[in-house]
Amino acid sequence: MRTTAPRRRARRSLAGAGATIVVLAGVLTGCQSGGSATEGERGAQAGPRWNTAPTSIAAVGDSITRGFDACSVLADCPEVSWATGNDPAVRSLAARLLGEAGVPERSWNLAVTGSRMADLAGQLAAASEHKPDLVTVMVGSNDACRPLASSMTPVAEFRAGFEKALAGLRAASPASEVYVSSVPDLQRLWEQGKDSPMVRQIWKLGICQSMLADPLSAATGATSRREQVRARVVEYNEVLREVCAKDALCRYDGGAVFQYPFSADQLSRWDWFHPGKDGQARLAELAHRQVTAAEPPR
Repeated sequence: MRTTAPRRRARRSLAGAGATIVVLAGVLTGCQSGGSATEGERGAQAGPRWNTAPTSIAAVGDSITRGFDACSVLADCPEVSWATGNDPAVRSLAARLLGEAGVPERSWNLAVTGSRMADLAGQLAAASEHKPDLVTVMVGSNDACRPLASSMTPVAEFRAGFEKALAGLRAASPASEVYVSSVPDLQRLWEQGKDSPMVRQIWKLGICQSMLADPLSAATGATSRREQVRARVVEYNEVLREVCAKDALCRYDGGAVFQYPFSADQLSRWDWFHPGKDGQARLAELAHRQVTAAEPPR
């Protein structure tokens, strides 16, 4: 009996130590698998949330955002711009978000007809001075629309330009959200006008010759050239998607503009290439749907 008591005490000590270990293990497991401490840490580390109701908008890009050829020949028409226009028939993104009264005071169209990716950094620098809640970006068509397919902006250069431009905006206006439109499918635009003799004559004036030159030619060289231009646009869009994905406040449209089936009725009556008023309205509709969505497009 003298040896039994110490043994019992030893067993009780071991049992107590074991219970302590179990409790400690439970605490550690809770911290590692969703306990309140982890939730707090995750909340502290979470990035900024996308604001679906911005109250000011700056638009940058090229002729599409300027409404070029939408109202008259060879002229900008920013009042029908999909991004910041005030034409009721278009109901621009700014009009839908800010109300018609807010468009002139809290939206800025800084796009420039003819711009390429190399010009984006300067436009975003100008946009950052307004500290807008949202910046819309639509650029890349002119990087693919060159006199020759061989003159298209190299993909690596396009990427470097976008990275530089976005980094500059983020440094100057950290809280600004960025909505990035995909580059339109230029081959689809060619398909919409190529069978019209009048359109073919207009295209000879020099519009997007990398895609639109010899519009009826089925020769291997012409077909290959058009395919090369379309492939480059696809590459540009992948760059836009990848670079944008690295910024918590950047939202790419998921290829919505590239995939949109623009018809001849939605194109300019002066060049059958740029969006007309109805085409601008469709761009506004696409942008509004994506900017106000709780989650980015997949």
